[in-house]
Amino acid sequence: MKKTLTTIFIFSLIFGCSNDEDSPKPISTSINKIMTLGASRVEGSRPDYESFRYNLWKNMIENNWTFDFIGTQSDEASYPSFNGFDFDIDHEGRGGWTSGQILDGIGDWLTETGPPDIVLFSSPGGNDALEQLSYSEAVSNINSIIDVIQSSNPNCIIIIEQMAPGHSEIMTTELTNFWNQIQEEVLDIAENKTTINSQVIAIDMFTGFGDNFLADDVHYNEDGAEFIANKYYNALANLLD
Repeated sequence: MKKTLTTIFIFSLIFGCSNDEDSPKPISTSINKIMTLGASRVEGSRPDYESFRYNLWKNMIENNWTFDFIGTQSDEASYPSFNGFDFDIDHEGRGGWTSGQILDGIGDWLTETGPPDIVLFSSPGGNDALEQLSYSEAVSNINSIIDVIQSSNPNCIIIIEQMAPGHSEIMTTELTNFWNQIQEEVLDIAENKTTINSQVIAIDMFTGFGDNFLADDVHYNEDGAEFIANKYYNALANLLD
């Protein structure tokens, strides 16, 4: 994929307000359409806590990648422009949503946005853990979400997180057990769902991540958002190059 300049876990129990537009957004024609998928860690809520999207966007703009963030949601927070460009506010994050809710919505969202080339699947199963929902059902939902994405675009690259933990003060035995299980499960999901045409790649977001990266019990502060964004950027730079 060519490199040229262009414009171009989710541990919250509080549901964010929908930012769906009254009318669908135009379907992107970029050669690298990137959907950031998840819940509050994707959505962000400035000034209370940060999404990784802004730092990732800046990294990609600074390094002259051709891309477009896509999604039915729009981030209405204030972000400084960078290198003469305004932040690409499109995303697919909804605060508090579980894997089952994402599964219920993903088909319609993909119809509205058109098929993505790359999906960044943030903190899968995090809200399921907080709500003490079934682990096995969360795993089934995550697999089904990937199936829907690959049906939309059989050549899609999916980067799925081994998610960063919540604050140590909330990591009960139950949450820690869920977290440990899902970290291993994500490796199996990535291997089993990878096809000849569609890579599913697990990305380690927990090594080096600590309480100092959190704005509250579960959401990123500025340093945490930069940490996560850098890990995504390193993965994407290898893929796009």
